[in-house]
Amino acid sequence: MDGHSDDYSEADLEVGTPEDHAVGATAVAVSLKRSLERMGPSRTARTLLKLNQAEGFDCTSCAWPDPDPGHRSVAEFCENGAKAIAEEATTRRATPEFFARHSVAELDERSEYWLGQQGRITHPMVRRPGGTHYEPIGWDAAFRLIGDELNALDDPGAATFYTSGRASNEAAFVYQLFARAFGTNNLPDCSNMCHESTSIALQESIGIGKASVTLPDLLEADVIVIAGQNPGTNHPRMLTQLEHAKKNGATILTINPLREAGLMRFKNPQTPKGVLGRGTDISDLHLPVRVNGDLALFQAIGSLLVEWDALDHEFIDRHTSGFEAWRDHVSRVDHDVVARATGLSWDEITRAATLLRNSRKTVYCWAMGLTQHRNGVATIKEVVNLALAQGNMGRAGGGLFPVRGHSNVQGDRTMGIWERVPDSFLDALQAEFAFDPPREHGFDTVDSIRAMRDRTVKVFVGLGGNFLQAAPDTDVTTAALTGTRLTVQVSTKINRSHLHGGRTALILPTLGRTERDVQESGPQFVSVEDSTCSVHSSRGPLPPASPHLRSEVAIVTGIAEATLGDRYGIDWAAMRGDYRRIRDHISRVVTGCESYEVNVRRPGGFVLPHPPRDSRTFKTPSGRGEFEVSPIEVLEVPDGHLLLQTLRSHDQFNTTIYGLSDRYRGIEGGRRVVFCHREDIAALGWSEGDHVDLITRWEGDEHTRCAPGFRLVAYDVPRGTAAAYYPETNPLVPLDATALKSNQPASKSVVVRLGVAGSEECDPQGAQGAVGDDDSHKTSPEVSHVS
Repeated sequence: MDGHSDDYSEADLEVGTPEDHAVGATAVAVSLKRSLERMGPSRTARTLLKLNQAEGFDCTSCAWPDPDPGHRSVAEFCENGAKAIAEEATTRRATPEFFARHSVAELDERSEYWLGQQGRITHPMVRRPGGTHYEPIGWDAAFRLIGDELNALDDPGAATFYTSGRASNEAAFVYQLFARAFGTNNLPDCSNMCHESTSIALQESIGIGKASVTLPDLLEADVIVIAGQNPGTNHPRMLTQLEHAKKNGATILTINPLREAGLMRFKNPQTPKGVLGRGTDISDLHLPVRVNGDLALFQAIGSLLVEWDALDHEFIDRHTSGFEAWRDHVSRVDHDVVARATGLSWDEITRAATLLRNSRKTVYCWAMGLTQHRNGVATIKEVVNLALAQGNMGRAGGGLFPVRGHSNVQGDRTMGIWERVPDSFLDALQAEFAFDPPREHGFDTVDSIRAMRDRTVKVFVGLGGNFLQAAPDTDVTTAALTGTRLTVQVSTKINRSHLHGGRTALILPTLGRTERDVQESGPQFVSVEDSTCSVHSSRGPLPPASPHLRSEVAIVTGIAEATLGDRYGIDWAAMRGDYRRIRDHISRVVTGCESYEVNVRRPGGFVLPHPPRDSRTFKTPSGRGEFEVSPIEVLEVPDGHLLLQTLRSHDQFNTTIYGLSDRYRGIEGGRRVVFCHREDIAALGWSEGDHVDLITRWEGDEHTRCAPGFRLVAYDVPRGTAAAYYPETNPLVPLDATALKSNQPASKSVVVRLGVAGSEECDPQGAQGAVGDDDSHKTSPEVSHVS
């Protein structure tokens, strides 16, 4: 229904004292308040009590693993998980009448927050060429439209098929099957923007791009390293496990430019001690590393472990390759270069290395603070080097733990959503479905944007997500999408991507994870995979938000039928009518998924095989874990500039804005803030509270990029660095600023300068070519390589 939530004004923004004393103290109250407001008491009870339970449904938020069924809390969810459920299970509705009242141009003037508050989309909608409004369209007509556009393409590679991490394993499997039967490997996904550097680094180093630990390993660890990750906001249930690990004697080392509340202290809202006491101190040692200084830090730690001979030589000799070259490299690390790159003293680094020297079992956790840099792959390989050097692979209580951000992003990749899937997967697909899938690698997210920009790709299909707001270089991405012939968005709620579609734009409303899915054979369930390779089922308890919604599987198979007909004899209708048919195919195509139907029905599901974890075997060319030598890179930021990292607020998950509060950082009522060190604010000639434009210029571009109207907030960040929320800062991230090898956007290392708010330089007209040739305006980082 229209009008449930007014848009906000940045004049309402308030800056207070961050709640850095403890995370979790008010989580229950916030969760229940938000849930009751959005869902009402009955729906709140029916959803939250089923959330993350063995016979319930999987959280739509992060991919944090669930405890064994016998050890789960009655309230097995966190504040942000409850917010995600409240957003999906809201009673608000965006009906055809809503779209008739609001033109696309009018909706585009609204904030992302306002758009999300308008509720669930109830009918399939189309904006036709030249149209100003979305209007209803029948499902069969929508499928025919898509099929006609796809079949009119001269080349199947002129379509790209994007997937967000909300898609189930079943939907992901039929989606990649359809794309490949159509004739393309253009299967970009959200992992391209968050953990692609992880996938590449781990695949090359240990032969599999996934975590080598399970949840119990955290509880057995001597030391837990948390680098480039903010669990208090992004993975709050992790804090409960860290609390248990501390009680078992674990020491926790945190590495992050910001001293985040969740890294300091946790008051478990589900225990009397957590509610009434002071909580649990999380971090035993915190290193406020300079942005992009992690590679240098890990090499410095490695140099000390080598100097002290704190190494597992038996593991190194039996299971690794390349150790000598790495040992010799880190032994020559220059202390001055490390200090310049990290902003840390050698004493701080020595204290961290001492923790690892005294640990027999170390778990390394990380997220996008490590991956979204030019050297993201090299940085993660350096983490792997440390784990290999001390034998923390295939050892209980030790290993590698990339913490995935979206609920089933890892499962999507397992099911074949990847533009460069291995030939072994394609061979199995060919054997199962009797057609030869394309072998040429397809487009990832960045290359899909380039191809749409260049009019090589003419059709964009998005299975979930908000592609425009998730992608880098917002202006370029906008022009790329609007230049296509057709965009198709499978969605639950309105988002910005719907407002910048192709010549023809479709919105296909789908069931949410919270809703019952009934097909021809009866009630269905789906399956998902968490960050630790555990696969389990998910069954929504609520009736659908509208009788006109269809499941992801039904939508994908409907598009496939309209496009391919009976090509290759694939029975799309049978898979739609009974998801057991899909899981039967999965059991023969996907390695480790044998007896899938039986295993996924077990309480808590099953864990996929992981050779390094299970048997210390490595599917690398050498058959061993690979040490790799990487030069230290120091980002040299020009005078008068800052190194900006993008991040989330506490009232946000990915591109979904739940509200305008970031209480752990002291922000209320708005989002356009930039966190800077107090001394940097003064040194650059500003005062706290001033409003500035964030400006950058990528070398080789003819114009500046600008994000206007940010309020300066003094914060505890390293000198020379800054932080601000995305997607507001995505316009500053150049499409060509990507990580080596992974092509992942380098959103955590953008060089910016502060301009007077509202100046011509940030004007859409004045920004084009207005800067001239003065090199002082160029804000591409200079990179120093130090061997």
